[in-house]
Amino acid sequence: MNIPGYLRRIGLPDLIDAPVTAGNLRDLHVAHIEKVPYEALNIWLGRPTTVDPLESAERIIGGRGGYCFHLNGAFSELITALGYDVTRHVGGVQGRNEQPNVSANHLVLTVRGLPSADNPGGEWLVDLGLGDALHEPIPLIAGTYRQGPFQYVLRPSEVAPGGWRFDHDPSGSFVGMDFSPESADISAFEEMHRHLTTSPTSGFVRVASVARRDASGVDLLRGLVLSRVGTGAHSVTIDTARDYYAALADVFHLPLDDVSAPEKDKLWRRLHEAHEAFLAGGDGAPSPGGAAGA
Repeated sequence: MNIPGYLRRIGLPDLIDAPVTAGNLRDLHVAHIEKVPYEALNIWLGRPTTVDPLESAERIIGGRGGYCFHLNGAFSELITALGYDVTRHVGGVQGRNEQPNVSANHLVLTVRGLPSADNPGGEWLVDLGLGDALHEPIPLIAGTYRQGPFQYVLRPSEVAPGGWRFDHDPSGSFVGMDFSPESADISAFEEMHRHLTTSPTSGFVRVASVARRDASGVDLLRGLVLSRVGTGAHSVTIDTARDYYAALADVFHLPLDDVSAPEKDKLWRRLHEAHEAFLAGGDGAPSPGGAAGA
């Protein structure tokens, strides 16, 4: 992995030789979540991806984002290379009216060995792949945690013995997420990745979704509907291709420099057709949210 290039991508080139601390982990998490968007536009562009963390990292370094398998997979490689003790876990995100599960539709990270004043045990939940949820790591300790306008609850899981349950804020795009305590190989997510990127029932296939979290809320783009949750809340429908690509670049730091003009034209036509189907009552309706695309 190109570690210097990755750190430049998230605006922290000086952390390449920084000590392994809880504070530096927080800085890495916050910088990544604010600069690398949650997105699955390659599905709509007809560009297959894998769950290979190094492939995901190269794509991120090149200016793109990804969803949980890509973002958490690449980040786990980055911080492992920087000296952090990282474990990958199988998780399950649940949308509204879904039962808690560990379905492997989510990749979760924990980091240990980093004690701090608020976390003497030194184990942290690290998650860049929930779309509109965590802005920074939280202690792997049962409790209530507020980050900006959102309040989260972390508690023992009722479906994964020895695992954990993350309850999202009621305003969030999904209800919660459970994850198992065991370490997981990246191959554990390959089958679900195929489903999420190809199945007509997948939220990612049904709706082109982009999200970017910051300290005061989250910006969301679902189809052609651009909205803000948190400080400065608003919602607007984008009418032109020019405005759509300007929003990607300006709001989500996603200029799509790797996408040709003909590809952009084709993508816009697909998005517009899906929006018209949504207005007509078809199946192109925006999903409940970013991470709920799973």
